[in-house]
Amino acid sequence: MSGTPTSASRRAEVTVAAVDLGATSGRVIAGTVSSDGIRLDEVSRFRTGAERRVDGWHWDFARIFGDVQAGLGAAHRAAGELASVGVDSWAVDYGLMAGGELLREPFHYRDERSERGVRWVGEHITDRELFERNGLQYLPFNSLYQLETDRLDGVLDDASRILLIPDLVVALLTGREVAERTNASTTGLLDARTHEWDNHLLELLGLDRTLFPALVDPGTVVGQIATLGETPMVTVGSHDTASAVVGVPATTDDFAYISCGTWGLVGLELERPILTEDARTAGFTNELGVDGRVRFLHNVMGLWLLDESVRQWREDGTTTLALADLLGAAAEVAHAVPLFDADDPVFMAPGDMPARIAAWFDERGRCGPSGIAETVRSIIESLAQTFADTVEKAAALSGRDAPAIHIVGGGSRNELLCRSVAARSGRTVLAGPSEATALGNVLVQARAIGAGSSSFLGSDLESLRGFAATAFPPRVVRPAGGRIK
Repeated sequence: MSGTPTSASRRAEVTVAAVDLGATSGRVIAGTVSSDGIRLDEVSRFRTGAERRVDGWHWDFARIFGDVQAGLGAAHRAAGELASVGVDSWAVDYGLMAGGELLREPFHYRDERSERGVRWVGEHITDRELFERNGLQYLPFNSLYQLETDRLDGVLDDASRILLIPDLVVALLTGREVAERTNASTTGLLDARTHEWDNHLLELLGLDRTLFPALVDPGTVVGQIATLGETPMVTVGSHDTASAVVGVPATTDDFAYISCGTWGLVGLELERPILTEDARTAGFTNELGVDGRVRFLHNVMGLWLLDESVRQWREDGTTTLALADLLGAAAEVAHAVPLFDADDPVFMAPGDMPARIAAWFDERGRCGPSGIAETVRSIIESLAQTFADTVEKAAALSGRDAPAIHIVGGGSRNELLCRSVAARSGRTVLAGPSEATALGNVLVQARAIGAGSSSFLGSDLESLRGFAATAFPPRVVRPAGGRIK
């Protein structure tokens, strides 16, 4: 860890601000860490989400950044003094900078523009060789495909720097342009073994190495935020899943996790990447976590399926029921519902999700769910089965047992989903905390500014998780019987 501890490190209590940007909403959360535990206070919440422009789907980054600044200002006033600030967000998307200015609004990963980049990369390196270099699951929106599309379109010609979303926020707040390593590992341009930019791959793909900033680890003090009285900016696991995995309240090292929100990130934490052909064909990825750990996981579509369905039903006037009521009705469905492939790319883009689910069944000559309650139950059960199968495959590929599954994030509040995962996996589910990402963000900051030297927090990752488990004990959901096949 680099950076100079501040005077806050000598206090028994520190308050830091976690900027947590999700795919549908963002939050600024004040985290107070002391020997009594951790308190997370949501200072502000704001919408993120995709915005349709003439040329495709974008993030309204100007608005998002304005909301971040407003939230940080409110947190600073409420706390009197913030010990530090850390930023995490979704992965793969980036801003193009020139002269310290953003050249355009960043594209949204659900935009379909990267098809040309996918084809070009495939013509210059095989899928197998690419996986052996970067260790990533193939996803058509990975940064390297987006960047190849931009390069082919000449868009990169005017750029001086490429910054992933959390790094972009850091740069605009501090003037420092860096690349935090956990999120950089999602670009497809980091060497899976050395954890450095893969210069050979960059050259092969025709990408200018000077566009990519210096890499830094989580826990680095990279600058100060002048508008907040020179508050230190500390890098955290800036990929939100990296922070969420820090916040998993695990008390052993053999566990599976599902960071469940818009996406369901399902996997294990390992010491080294698994770069075998079996791992590649199974669709697993090796992303970096805090303290050099490897997040060996598979991306599942997640609660996006449910969120888009509810949005569509409300938009067309089919229902005005709250999500809790819809889940309650789904739980009352006593018969087995048909399952679909929750990983099918047809469900990726925004749109009429219930119609797509119905079409998925029609195209296969199968009867789909009937009505809203059955459709919600089908979504939950299909997700649970995919989650269970993914944990089973991850355990087999890694040689782990993973007797327990930690579900963190918003999905941990979904009792029906947690029960279904337990039943379909035959494993004990430990649900919560729902704010694991903000919790991990706060813990890494607190350790970086010196609270880790205090006996109540500790300095290694296991100590942070033990502290989290005491502060936020998970809800235990045991499988009722044998595994549902």
